[in-house]
Amino acid sequence: MAKPDDRSDNVEHLQEAIANTMENMREADDFLKAHREEMHPEDAHAIEQKNERREAAIAGFREEIKDEVNDARTQS
Repeated sequence: MAKPDDRSDNVEHLQEAIANTMENMREADDFLKAHREEMHPEDAHAIEQKNERREAAIAGFREEIKDEVNDARTQS
């Protein structure tokens, strides 16, 4: 039997995902600042691209939070 859809903690999980993703971005930026000169340009570019994808993911998480809040308002 399928479990019921429990969305009660989705916003909390999304906020945690945002915080973790932002921390990963900061760590990647710090790494690039410290080691860019030693890195192959393609590797540095790959890290920059990954951070761009992380930014897009954060935007998506924020949209999901808005959706969750709106859904909660309409269901109350």
